[in-house]
Amino acid sequence: MSSKVNAVENSADAQVWNRLLALHAYVENRLATALQRGHGLGLSEYRALSFLDQAQDNELRMTVLADKVGLNQSSVTRLVGRLNAAEFTYRDPCPDDKRGMYTVLTDAGRARYREASTTYSDTLTAAFDEAAAIDPAVASILATVREAR
Repeated sequence: MSSKVNAVENSADAQVWNRLLALHAYVENRLATALQRGHGLGLSEYRALSFLDQAQDNELRMTVLADKVGLNQSSVTRLVGRLNAAEFTYRDPCPDDKRGMYTVLTDAGRARYREASTTYSDTLTAAFDEAAAIDPAVASILATVREAR
């Protein structure tokens, strides 16, 4: 059994996946640090503001926001609570579903998102470039993905 497990762990796909996971962790760390230091935002908070900025009428149902940010209902409720406390969003009851709740982006939230978006973009590019310089396989992966844009 041990040799089968080692064979699977060492397969080409597993190696690519492990590189992608390492790249993901590296980039997420860099983004989280830059957003927190530069704008007082966590990565999930930034992403929530981004999705709200892109949404029609700058609002999303809480369940939709949870799916987009990749959080469960409890976690997105806490996230939106932080955004509300900072006056970046407010809650608005759903008119056709009394149980439903919208999260709506405020002007202050839009401004903070737009300020932070330059930091996000610059940090993302720098993290990709740094990771590519360290690992030629990651450089190849990134080149392929960047070409597919």
